[in-house]
Amino acid sequence: MGAPDYPALQLLVAGEWIDASARETLAVVNPATDQTLGALPMATADDLDRAVEAAAGAFKAWRAINALERGAVLKRAAAIIRANLDRDAVTLTLEQGKPLAQARVELASSADWFEWYAEEARRSYGRVIPARLPGGRVEVVREPVGPVAAFAPWNFPASQMARKLAAALAAGCPVIAKPAEETPGAALAIARALVEAGLPKGALSVVFGVPSEVSARLIAAPAIRKVSFTGSTAVGRLIAGQAAAGLKRVTLELGGHAPVIVFDDVDPEAAARACAVAKLRNAGQVCTSPTRFLVQDKIHDRFVDALGRAMAATTVGDGLDPGVEMGPLANPRRIEAMRVLAADAVAAGGRLLTGGERIGNVGNFWAPTLIADAPPQARVMNEEPFGPLALTHRFTEPEAALAEANRLPYGLAAYAFTRDAARAQLVRGGIESGLVGLNTFSVTWPETPFGGVKDSGYGSEGGSEGLEAYLVTKLVSEA
Repeated sequence: MGAPDYPALQLLVAGEWIDASARETLAVVNPATDQTLGALPMATADDLDRAVEAAAGAFKAWRAINALERGAVLKRAAAIIRANLDRDAVTLTLEQGKPLAQARVELASSADWFEWYAEEARRSYGRVIPARLPGGRVEVVREPVGPVAAFAPWNFPASQMARKLAAALAAGCPVIAKPAEETPGAALAIARALVEAGLPKGALSVVFGVPSEVSARLIAAPAIRKVSFTGSTAVGRLIAGQAAAGLKRVTLELGGHAPVIVFDDVDPEAAARACAVAKLRNAGQVCTSPTRFLVQDKIHDRFVDALGRAMAATTVGDGLDPGVEMGPLANPRRIEAMRVLAADAVAAGGRLLTGGERIGNVGNFWAPTLIADAPPQARVMNEEPFGPLALTHRFTEPEAALAEANRLPYGLAAYAFTRDAARAQLVRGGIESGLVGLNTFSVTWPETPFGGVKDSGYGSEGGSEGLEAYLVTKLVSEA
């Protein structure tokens, strides 16, 4: 039996809600209690084909609706998300584990994405180019690319779903979405808001299944013209290869390993407190989470002491309990990854200052972990931990810190703390990253582009760039 506060799980295929009866299902488990929340129906090959057919059929009608009317649907969806925020935040916390306060923020931001793209839809401008011949007219027109296959992860199941749907639907593109099977409830809440808001049948389908099988079938479908994926670099490479076979446009938001350069002109205690909060947000399961803290020699020990105290003082527990600041990891795989990476870093010469162990034997709880003086050869200095594991590394000259920050093939987010204008300019111009935060960890809003470089992917979600990803350019020359 499922949890009383957890919704019944369904598929949405071609406008039809399909429950779990007489279907293969997958158990959805609460990462804080190990209890089963519900049974998730798995899509069949026929379901996927019907979803593609419906998206292809809906494309002509949805793109023909003017931008103001499409925007009105998205605005109504935003209002519905806000009206149901408290209820859906409980769903999100039950299945993903993050503290309830963070779940509320995620759902509020999901509404913001729809609201912002509702307005941005009317700004998909073309232009008129002066013709060379008398009486001629040359126009550049922006049009929706076509049906989209969108794959969203488990760490932010509501907002990641929202950011993909908002831009695609605003542009006039129907979407077949495959959220993560571990966190389906929050993603389905977003879909229900859109259906209630008046989104036409077929303009959105939501499916679940074996990820590799679902992605291969959807991407290979001729009607799919655009793919959006958020996840690991390894899977992103596979997705890109599948899309390339059909010459389909792709946006990839992949892994990161964010460095934080802490210069000696800042207050180390204040910087450390800010770093602890950012590191432990969503238990470190954030693609932009700061992990490699590169700290200048003069303040390294003070920074490390303050960071360790802040991490150790963090209240860890069930995200539904009052006062909890960090919930469980999303699944047992993350616990094993923390164990292996922490042990390897210590064996390589790092100093374990706090944490480094599992908490209890029920749920996926891991103590916030700080390892000082982690050597570059440690695995965790090269592999994204995706958990509550922080590492410090000393530097003397700013150029050495920049070289270490850029050493890895990842380039999603990078941060620096300094009050010196020259040092800030060094970071601004020299860091190899799609997102850079100077004296802040806030680097994403609906109105700003979000995306990485190098092995962290390509393309952007958010901002006018996010709408651009779902539009094609047509030249019309008239004599």
